[in-house]
Amino acid sequence: MMKMLIAHISDTHITNEVAFKSYAYDLIANEINTRPFDLVIHTGDVTNNGLREEYEHASYLLKKIEKPLIVAPGNHDARNVGYELFEKYIGPLIGVYEFKDGVIIWLDSTIPDLSDGRVGGYKFKWLKAKLEEYSHKKIKIVAAHHHLVPLPDTGRERNVLFNAGDVLDLLLSHDVTLYMCGHKHVPNVYRVEDLVVDNAGCASCRKTRKGDVNSYNIVKITKDKVKVVIRRLTGDEEEKEHKPIRPKIFIPRGRRLLRIVHVSESNVSDRVYFRKRTLENAIRAINEKYKPDIVVHCGDVVEKGIERYFEMALEYYEKVKAEKIIVPGHNDISYLGYELFKEYFGEPEIVERGDFVFIPILSAQYETQIGVVGRTGQKMLSRLLDDFEEKFRIIVMHHNLVPVPGVREIGYLEDAGNVLKIITDKKTELTLTGHGGNSNAVKVEKSPIINAGSISWELHRNPFGNSFNVIDIYEDMIVAFEIQATWGSRKLLGMWKIKSEIPWL
Repeated sequence: MMKMLIAHISDTHITNEVAFKSYAYDLIANEINTRPFDLVIHTGDVTNNGLREEYEHASYLLKKIEKPLIVAPGNHDARNVGYELFEKYIGPLIGVYEFKDGVIIWLDSTIPDLSDGRVGGYKFKWLKAKLEEYSHKKIKIVAAHHHLVPLPDTGRERNVLFNAGDVLDLLLSHDVTLYMCGHKHVPNVYRVEDLVVDNAGCASCRKTRKGDVNSYNIVKITKDKVKVVIRRLTGDEEEKEHKPIRPKIFIPRGRRLLRIVHVSESNVSDRVYFRKRTLENAIRAINEKYKPDIVVHCGDVVEKGIERYFEMALEYYEKVKAEKIIVPGHNDISYLGYELFKEYFGEPEIVERGDFVFIPILSAQYETQIGVVGRTGQKMLSRLLDDFEEKFRIIVMHHNLVPVPGVREIGYLEDAGNVLKIITDKKTELTLTGHGGNSNAVKVEKSPIINAGSISWELHRNPFGNSFNVIDIYEDMIVAFEIQATWGSRKLLGMWKIKSEIPWL
């Protein structure tokens, strides 16, 4: 039987300064040595400042681990041109470790002297080539320092990989089993479709979050599941087990209960970038061909928050025959838009429709693309999800929660980690977003999250062109298609089974 046991450590921050807790490191190293681990993976920030004396110290301490060891560099290791020293004292910055049933590919995701991460163009091509070369392997593991999806309890969300959406899309399309990372000093495990995203906390640094203690992760991989145990130095453990979804293609067996048309970024204006005819064609198709029960617009209705543009936008969207839910995007509340949006489209309100409830969440801020729900908003969201626990809950918001391909991620929703945690903990049935100019759909834990591309703005990032989504909810599954706004061609975004234990069924 195929089986592998991995110890995953990260963020040791070895230094002679107070940041390093040598006793914590020794405790973890001793535990690792006394357990039957096949391998140890360290996902970076071996040192605190990338200095030579730190690398010399780290090289000595890493030898205390009496197991095969793979180490990826972290942003602290790349400080002070430390990436040169990493290769001298620790090992290669990128590499491949092959074993009987699988492969581990580790990456350098650092940018010199920045906390941000990136898998650059040549490195991205290298990773893609390696995933194709080892596509026959049953187990494919990718390890790097920077986190791939937003994490809870990390303060303001930042330092996710700049091209996290592209990396995530690459891993999903190549059936990668596990992505291992560190960086934010918070242990966390998510399932994104069939990919397990395993974040290790900090092994031996004083900087823990929210009063947490040092920890490492234990990863057990077999042919049919991945189990991750977060083990803290107090002895407390949290365990998550994931089995791949099979089959991945379903056929709806129940009746269709609801059809949603999901749009975003119409950016109505008199500028040349606004594609008037594209929006007109899309509205015609929505009314005559798709005939939804409800239309959800996830923000950036207008290109600037001025009266003339709102008048134009209202004229277009009054032609949509179905009921509408519209939340503002960052463009909508620029200039006088905060008041004008309410005047022309009303204050977004909760909409109950039979067994379904739509919960609008306001995330846009004045004069910036970066959004926030805020601590008060998070508490409200948590309460509302509890209040409507017996219904099929659909969250509607502007900012994307999961990185989108083709977009440089710079922390668009600054509290995305906490919001995503609430959504997944509450097993929210569906979340609709609309930022970034590209369509995307993934299921995180038990919660599908779908982002709409731009319906009529030329400056989008979608190779499919201007588009909108059609989402059909059946008794037993959710099916989402992206519709090309001009020609009407479509492609499947995703399909997800609905579990029978959901109360509203």
